[in-house]
Amino acid sequence: MMTQKETKIIGSKIADARKRLHISQAQLAAGLFISPQAVGKWERGESMPDIITLNRLAEILGVDLNYFSSSFLSADTDTVSTEVSAKQTDSINEQKDGPDWDMSRGNWVDADFSGLKNLHEKFSSANLRKCRFIGSDLSGLLLKGNHVDGCDFSGSEINNSHIQGSYLARDLFMECSLRDTEFSGSHIKGCDFSGADFTGVKFQSGAFIQNRIVDAVWNRTSFKDMQFGGIVFGGTLERCYFENCAFTKVTFQDVTFMDTFFKCKSLKKIKFIDCKADRMTYAFLKNGKADLAGVMLLTP
Repeated sequence: MMTQKETKIIGSKIADARKRLHISQAQLAAGLFISPQAVGKWERGESMPDIITLNRLAEILGVDLNYFSSSFLSADTDTVSTEVSAKQTDSINEQKDGPDWDMSRGNWVDADFSGLKNLHEKFSSANLRKCRFIGSDLSGLLLKGNHVDGCDFSGSEINNSHIQGSYLARDLFMECSLRDTEFSGSHIKGCDFSGADFTGVKFQSGAFIQNRIVDAVWNRTSFKDMQFGGIVFGGTLERCYFENCAFTKVTFQDVTFMDTFFKCKSLKKIKFIDCKADRMTYAFLKNGKADLAGVMLLTP
């Protein structure tokens, strides 16, 4: 069993790694889907995350899991920072020489990567703040354990990508193609997806809060075990899927529902304004006890 002294040292390591990324306890907690108070207890050495959470924590903070192990407790925490800085420098040089550059586990602020191609896994577990990826080809991108804040991906191709266990806040995805991309275990808040194409996109086990989605394309889009808050859907939802989702301050306005499936405990909190639905979707909404006053049944 770990001693109180070891718990405090690990808590200090968590705090040091978090501060190097310039993120708050609340931001770290959001990426882990826990309370800021829990992070505070870790950093004060009052409790310890379980091994699954510790692994996720290592991904977000951009450190190796061994960073928290007992054999590394006496290591100088500045070593990790030095290694990350060296990796960033090396990656830039490698980008110039050939295709094997890798910017994972780095701390990138106000960098312009617009027009890049073939990123794939090169930004995993990285902290990205106010970076620009405008008009880039990011198809097949893997973001795993990333913190992406205030970045601009406008006009980019992000098809067939995987966004796993990441925290996205205040990012611009305007006119982006996200076709067949998967978002899993990710917290997405305050982003602008105006004009984005969500065809075939899968959202699972995450949060989608206060995002702007004007003129977005929803076709074969699925949401499973998702939390929605402060969202206004518009346009046509065709062959979409909502399962076990929670809704707070969610509005569907001027929406036409076609073959859209709802399997949620309750749809009572959803507001429908001037919507239309085919017979099948209407039946799902009625079964979920939705207020159908704002939904008109489409006739064949």
